[in-house]
Amino acid sequence: MPGIILTADSTCDLSGELKESCKVRYTPLHIVLGEKSYEDGVNIRPEEIYRNFEATGILPKTAAVNVDEYISFFSSYTEQGFSVIHINLGSALSSSYQNACTAAKQLGNVYPIDSCNLSTGSGHIVIEAANMIKKGMEAAEIAEKLKAMIPKVHSSFIIDKLNYLRAGGRCSALAVLGANLLKLKPCIEVNNTDGSMDLGKKYRGNLDRVLVQYVDQKLSQYDNIRYDKIFITHAGIGDDHVKVVYDHILSKGLFENIYITRASCTISSHCGPGTLGILFMTE
Repeated sequence: MPGIILTADSTCDLSGELKESCKVRYTPLHIVLGEKSYEDGVNIRPEEIYRNFEATGILPKTAAVNVDEYISFFSSYTEQGFSVIHINLGSALSSSYQNACTAAKQLGNVYPIDSCNLSTGSGHIVIEAANMIKKGMEAAEIAEKLKAMIPKVHSSFIIDKLNYLRAGGRCSALAVLGANLLKLKPCIEVNNTDGSMDLGKKYRGNLDRVLVQYVDQKLSQYDNIRYDKIFITHAGIGDDHVKVVYDHILSKGLFENIYITRASCTISSHCGPGTLGILFMTE
């Protein structure tokens, strides 16, 4: 008997193991590099974007999944009688959610969810959806419960170098120079009402020390954190820095699961390799 199919934009950044565990199918966003268009995570990896940027100083353009692509993707399940729960990248960052809604209206039995987040911020919602499906809940009920969880996901990132933000037009050359001279490392915070990004605290000093301060500050910001899972998601930062963050979180003895994941091409192209964030939920 047909049930529920769980799908998500490729930007949810779950590991292969978690993707398999959640039984989630991805719709890849598009990466346009030079004259060629690629599918995020299918035929291009972040390292190719970084190599191109180092050689040319040019970042790729990113493009949403369009309506026709969503219709083709969703209909392969709805025509078999399945319902579809789809987790989208935040609507402030991409038109993917609006396109998914347009496709859903045409097809019926498809429930797009605006995660109001990115990367494993959206990944948290995917895992929650998968757990509800396993419990046998109905699609419409799952969609309503997921929407109520959106404001409870907290995502932020430390950016070591601002070169990619400058190349993408998100900060000036003067800001980059000042940050480099003062060894400033900004925290970018995701606004979980729409997925837009805000500038948070600016940390100063050695990267490892900054990362520890950042973790402590973020985990002390809320008194009702859910301790079932936390993500450490990075865009290619060194393993030694990841280990510093992992060991520091582990030493607190709070979280049941600490997942380390790698950011997709879409996310990586906007922030660059020296980026790491922690992403968790509150009750």
